[in-house]
Amino acid sequence: MIPQNFKDILSNADNVGFYQTLALILFILFFASLIIYVFSKPKKYYQEEEHAPLGDDEDDFNLKN
Repeated sequence: MIPQNFKDILSNADNVGFYQTLALILFILFFASLIIYVFSKPKKYYQEEEHAPLGDDEDDFNLKN
Protein backbone atom coordinates (compact mmCIF):
# COMPACT_ATOMS: atom_id res chain seq x y z
CA MET A 1 0.00 0.00 0.00
CA ILE A 2 1.37 3.42 -0.97
CA PRO A 3 0.80 6.06 1.72
CA GLN A 4 -1.45 8.87 0.59
CA ASN A 5 -0.19 11.59 2.92
CA PHE A 6 2.10 12.28 5.86
CA LYS A 7 -0.55 11.20 8.35
CA ASP A 8 -0.48 7.69 6.91
CA ILE A 9 3.32 7.62 6.98
CA LEU A 10 3.55 8.79 10.59
CA SER A 11 0.71 6.67 11.88
CA ASN A 12 2.40 3.45 10.78
CA ALA A 13 5.94 4.27 11.90
CA ASP A 14 7.53 3.04 15.11
CA ASN A 15 8.46 5.52 17.85
CA VAL A 16 6.39 8.31 16.31
CA GLY A 17 5.84 9.93 19.71
CA PHE A 18 9.57 10.02 20.34
CA TYR A 19 10.29 11.78 17.03
CA GLN A 20 7.52 14.30 17.60
CA THR A 21 8.79 15.02 21.10
CA LEU A 22 12.36 15.35 19.85
CA ALA A 23 11.28 17.75 17.10
CA LEU A 24 9.35 19.87 19.60
CA ILE A 25 12.30 20.01 22.02
CA LEU A 26 14.71 21.01 19.24
CA PHE A 27 12.27 23.68 18.05
CA ILE A 28 11.92 25.14 21.54
CA LEU A 29 15.68 25.01 22.18
CA PHE A 30 16.41 26.82 18.91
CA PHE A 31 14.04 29.70 19.61
CA ALA A 32 15.02 29.92 23.28
CA SER A 33 18.68 30.17 22.29
CA LEU A 34 17.79 32.79 19.68
CA ILE A 35 15.99 34.87 22.30
CA ILE A 36 18.92 34.53 24.71
CA TYR A 37 21.33 35.57 21.96
CA VAL A 38 19.30 38.66 21.07
CA PHE A 39 18.88 39.80 24.66
CA SER A 40 22.54 39.18 25.50
CA LYS A 41 23.68 41.84 23.02
CA PRO A 42 24.29 45.24 24.61
CA LYS A 43 21.76 47.97 23.93
CA LYS A 44 24.48 50.06 22.32
CA TYR A 45 24.72 47.50 19.51
CA TYR A 46 21.07 47.99 18.62
CA GLN A 47 21.21 51.77 19.02
CA GLU A 48 24.00 51.91 16.44
CA GLU A 49 22.17 49.58 14.07
CA GLU A 50 18.71 51.15 14.27
CA HIS A 51 19.73 54.10 12.09
CA ALA A 52 21.84 52.09 9.66
CA PRO A 53 19.29 51.95 6.81
CA LEU A 54 18.69 55.69 7.07
CA GLY A 55 22.32 56.76 7.28
CA ASP A 56 23.99 58.53 4.36
CA ASP A 57 26.92 56.69 2.88
CA GLU A 58 29.49 58.16 0.54
CA ASP A 59 28.94 55.23 -1.81
CA ASP A 60 25.31 56.29 -2.33
CA PHE A 61 26.40 59.75 -3.41
CA ASN A 62 28.95 58.33 -5.86
CA LEU A 63 26.30 56.13 -7.48
CA LYS A 64 23.82 58.99 -7.91
CA ASN A 65 26.32 61.40 -9.50
